[in-house]
Amino acid sequence: MKFEELKQALVAAAERQGLKEYEIYYQAEESISAETLKQEISSFSSSNTGGICFRCIVDGKMGYASGELMTEEAMEEMVANAISNARAIDSEDEVFIFAGSSAYAPLPEREVKLIDPAAVRDTALKLQADHYAICDKVADGTQSAAVGAVSEIHLCNSKGLDLSNRVGVSFAYSSVVVREGEEAQESFEYAVGETYEDVKDMPAKAVQSALDKLGATTVPSGKYNVLFSGKQFRSFLSVFSAAFSAKNAQMGLSLLAGKEGEQIAAACVTVTDDPMREGCPMQTNFDGEGVATARRNVIEKGVLKTLLYDLTTAKKAGVQSTGNGQKGAYLSPVSIAPYNFSLAPGDASEEELFAAVGNGIYVTECKGFHAGADAVTGDFSIESAGFMIRDGKKAEPIKSFTVAGNFYQLLKQIDRLGNAVKWGLPGGFTVFGSPDVLIRDMSVAGK
Repeated sequence: MKFEELKQALVAAAERQGLKEYEIYYQAEESISAETLKQEISSFSSSNTGGICFRCIVDGKMGYASGELMTEEAMEEMVANAISNARAIDSEDEVFIFAGSSAYAPLPEREVKLIDPAAVRDTALKLQADHYAICDKVADGTQSAAVGAVSEIHLCNSKGLDLSNRVGVSFAYSSVVVREGEEAQESFEYAVGETYEDVKDMPAKAVQSALDKLGATTVPSGKYNVLFSGKQFRSFLSVFSAAFSAKNAQMGLSLLAGKEGEQIAAACVTVTDDPMREGCPMQTNFDGEGVATARRNVIEKGVLKTLLYDLTTAKKAGVQSTGNGQKGAYLSPVSIAPYNFSLAPGDASEEELFAAVGNGIYVTECKGFHAGADAVTGDFSIESAGFMIRDGKKAEPIKSFTVAGNFYQLLKQIDRLGNAVKWGLPGGFTVFGSPDVLIRDMSVAGK
């Protein structure tokens, strides 16, 4: 059955059950990917998945039911299950079926289609061949991949709201291993693009990044001026983005509770959330509840302007939803999440940042956030690698040191920002970005 037929079947079933408030959320996804190993295709896959979620309000409780079986009988059963699930809910939170925002930003006019399978295969193979052609130190274990995905979303409800969006992303990545004697180093790079021409520069960057790590030494413990690569600092934003969730604040799981309107960061810090960022392939003008999305400063010149709200948390706080009630998939409940969430860039070039550091450390690799960071308290202790900075210049590679501190304090310690934001890959509609970030007198544990 096509979506319009599914919609009609659900509406008819809801009316037969006497439901007054309900919502239909449909999502279909197509994807294709190719991975290489030893200059051969090691895996090639394609998928076509999707499903539908029905939400309804019964006696003030929200019930969910979802499924992938697209028949009229399945739609009838889905409505019945949602009603039954609503009656089992104990939560006293007020719930809503949203009538719609007054206006929605126009989506960009573009054709969204899945990348051709032959192009996916050829791109992955060409990238892999390029790795080995660059340098004889490139070793087995090196991989490349090309990926394409398209997602279609429809949201409609009993109050007349009817929204849809179709988005897609194509990207490639390189995971490079280099060997020199007994030493091995690796690096990871990715690039967004639909053809090999869009991503052809990636292997050279990945190989050079791995080569630069050869011969890394350790660094003494102490206080250092630390320059974080934007690629690494965006990981801090990702891990601690939960602190900006109004739900977490209301549950006592964020130290930003009650801080709206207060100075929480250095004056040079502005953090934006932009669902319609130019250049991002995953743009949306509505959230998982049908609320219009909009670009906003979450932190502005160091002041916390707003947390991120869905309809339920906004009602509790007596404010308007910020349109951050996302659905990670058709069967997922609504949860608060950012969109294009980033530190706004400053005015410093990379050369100016190195000069401002003088003598210190350039962090180009952080790992272990899952074990080394507490999203509630903000404390972190993260294994890192990078380079020494001497007399304002990048010097020898260093490894096996730990940077430690507290995220909330780190925001106040930011001294200067680079002039270019480095974005990660989208996870649904969420993607994190950051420029290079200079922190002075940071604790580093080395040898």
